[in-house]
Amino acid sequence: MSAPKMHADEADIDSALVRRLLAAQFPQWSGLPVTRFPSSGTVNAVYRLGDELAVRLPRIASGVDGVAVEQRWLPSLAPQLPVGIPDVLGKGVPGEGYPWLWSVCTWLDGGNPDPDDLSDPVQLAKDLAEFIVALQRIDPAEGPPAYRGGRLGEVDAETRAAIAELDELNMIDAQAATAAWEESLHAPAWTGPPVWLHSDLMPGNLLTADGRLTGVIDFGTLGIGDPAADLLPAWNLLPPQARTAFRDALAPDDATWLRGRGWALSMSLVMLPYYRDTNPAMADNARHVIAQVLPD
Repeated sequence: MSAPKMHADEADIDSALVRRLLAAQFPQWSGLPVTRFPSSGTVNAVYRLGDELAVRLPRIASGVDGVAVEQRWLPSLAPQLPVGIPDVLGKGVPGEGYPWLWSVCTWLDGGNPDPDDLSDPVQLAKDLAEFIVALQRIDPAEGPPAYRGGRLGEVDAETRAAIAELDELNMIDAQAATAAWEESLHAPAWTGPPVWLHSDLMPGNLLTADGRLTGVIDFGTLGIGDPAADLLPAWNLLPPQARTAFRDALAPDDATWLRGRGWALSMSLVMLPYYRDTNPAMADNARHVIAQVLPD
């Protein structure tokens, strides 16, 4: 089965391609069942490989660097983190008509948390903070720049373009969105040392069981930089009471909190018009974030 396409320049990926790649490069796994996993992720197509493995293939060229980052860094980060992360077992190369690097990794059990149905949001907030603190404590030496580890100003133009597009569609209060964006944009920049950050802590990249965080996946945006982007769950997942617990556990300064809110808002403003027809889960979360941020 093919992965539904979300981008104009996506590669053609289906189960048959995955089987051919496995047969050519990893014959030890070629006899296992291959099943497309209906992930809401926007960069990689994911296929279950038997019960314990997964195959991840970039949909678009911009996702290839993330594969290399995961293959290089996940083995050294895993022992230092309090929850499970994928273990890359196979490093695939272009072949069978597929043009990019790809991976075979361990499958982690767990469900994605639903912002509207969290059994213990305060405990989940504390678990997330524990993961982020552990990640930040890892030696950043030689780490690559994180995808969202730089200044908010780098995404100012696309954020304002998204506000204008959504205003035309009567989907947001453009004045309120602009005011919130500019408040974050003008927050003092990070002047501390760079730290490790995941920089894409969306609900779809978090795994939970019985209300607790059990795993974090999709580290393609991993790198070092300003820790603000790892505050995303405060708005894309946690309700107000748990948001406070999350902030208390991490103790960011006010400027970092504002920059984190800015990343959450920018991502959602850009995602909503882009994915509103092709990725309902991503569009719904974007609406959720916008509703959480603007009242602030």
